[in-house]
Amino acid sequence: MRTTESRRTAAGAADSAADSAAPAVQAARETLEDYTLRFAPRSYRRWTPMVVATTALGGIAYMADFSIGAGIGLAHGTGNALVAIAVAAVVIFVTGFPLAYYGARYNIDLDLITRGSGFGYYGSVLTGIIFASFTFIFFALEGAIMAQGLNLGLGLPLWLGYAVSTLMVIPLVVYGMKALSKLQVWTTPLWLLLMVGPLVYLLANDPGSFDRFLAYAGTDADGAVNTASVMLGAGVCLSLIAQIGEQIDYLRFMPPKTEANKRAWWTAVVMAGPGWVVLGALKQAIGVFLAVHVIAEVGPAAAPEPIQQFRGAFEEMMPSWTVVPLAVVLVVISQIKINVTNAYSGSLAWTNSFTRVTRHYPGRMVFVLVNLAFALALMEADMFSFLNSVLGFYSNCAIAWVVTVATDIGVNKYVLKLSPLQPEFRRGMLHAVNPVGVVAFVTASGLSIAVYFGLLGDGLQPYSPVAAAVIAFAVTPLMAVVTKGRYYLRRTDDGIAEPLLDPDGNPSAVTFDCHVCRQSFERPDVAACAAHDAVVCSLCLSTDRTGGHVLPAAG
Repeated sequence: MRTTESRRTAAGAADSAADSAAPAVQAARETLEDYTLRFAPRSYRRWTPMVVATTALGGIAYMADFSIGAGIGLAHGTGNALVAIAVAAVVIFVTGFPLAYYGARYNIDLDLITRGSGFGYYGSVLTGIIFASFTFIFFALEGAIMAQGLNLGLGLPLWLGYAVSTLMVIPLVVYGMKALSKLQVWTTPLWLLLMVGPLVYLLANDPGSFDRFLAYAGTDADGAVNTASVMLGAGVCLSLIAQIGEQIDYLRFMPPKTEANKRAWWTAVVMAGPGWVVLGALKQAIGVFLAVHVIAEVGPAAAPEPIQQFRGAFEEMMPSWTVVPLAVVLVVISQIKINVTNAYSGSLAWTNSFTRVTRHYPGRMVFVLVNLAFALALMEADMFSFLNSVLGFYSNCAIAWVVTVATDIGVNKYVLKLSPLQPEFRRGMLHAVNPVGVVAFVTASGLSIAVYFGLLGDGLQPYSPVAAAVIAFAVTPLMAVVTKGRYYLRRTDDGIAEPLLDPDGNPSAVTFDCHVCRQSFERPDVAACAAHDAVVCSLCLSTDRTGGHVLPAAG
């Protein structure tokens, strides 16, 4: 075996690799700001756990929760809405925890986690597209909310408001984590003040508003809590289950977990990982409360709009001339905070999928524009008017994906021990497709969508989210047992003697030079080259069109 020391020096490029060296160098440099497609190295992760957590939580300042909660509450009544919100929150928290831990511990995003957790190198392209869809669906939703605010405050036509809400994000999302961390930290205090202040004032000055909120029966129900209404509402809330992917896009920049920082580290991971749903559920409940408060004035059609909800709340406590400006400021701040995250995470997801399929890295900014174009098209199609239908359908795919990956980590890795504990994402180390996750995901999403459209009977229709979760949870370990875990790793030895982890179990910070792009990378981001006595980084492996650098299958 070649020695580790010999691999630390870049090898000559006297073969076909020389022809691709220039684009490889360019691609490598473009990914080093936000570590698109790759492991985030220790040398870049200079933030404290609390700064990372604050940045991640800043991204959930979105107003969609208010609309989602209001839509469920107005349709099914407060009681059903609150139970639905709670059920969804529990599912999201439980499934989000193992994903957040892996992202923070091993410093990789959810797509890279998915590759080694049952889907394979190319199999996870499918879920990458699911996640990218999540980002532009919710970008469109938030952009529509902002356009409503600009229409109310400035008289801007909705079509123009959609364009403004889309274009203003581009300059903010160009620079990756460094810029986003500053934006989220600086804007969070004002956002919290504008959101919480009106609610506290209403409860203090009109205690009866809380009783009216609890007593609200809904427009198409008698107010009694029933399983069908709860499941329909939970299905809409569960469309947000993929939000954990955006949280992990920040959590992957967590510092190494050590004995000295382990309390702060765990607090940050739980709070900003699965803990995002606690704030999300509260916002959904507040959305029901505010919608009930303003419905008599604005009517049931406008009550789910956050701009109308907060305008009604501000009218109770502020001079009339400040009401609309404050409501607009709140909506705009919220939209910017979340949509820079949607644009950023969506660009990562599209780039991951495109680069693997084509073996060409076009640059993340290309897919920022692609994601924004999809979102703008949805806004112009008036997505807000059929919001619950879109989210209810999408949730089936999102639930199937997240539950499959969470089950692979929690059951296949730790209980059955058929899936390798340490996540793997590098080309050459993984099989192209792993039937464990792919079969579980396709089965769960396919059957749950059939249930959603009533193909298995109208009585089962409300239970499509349950079907997606239960089927994914059952089929994932079943497939692992049937395949005996053979399709997780294509080989176990990456040809480098240096351990992947340090003595504390964190990814090693030892650096190696990639002989293709001439950049230095930390140990988890490289593998031995099949053709040279040298190492090659994960991105150069991804863009290797001939496969000449990719290690052969073992055994």
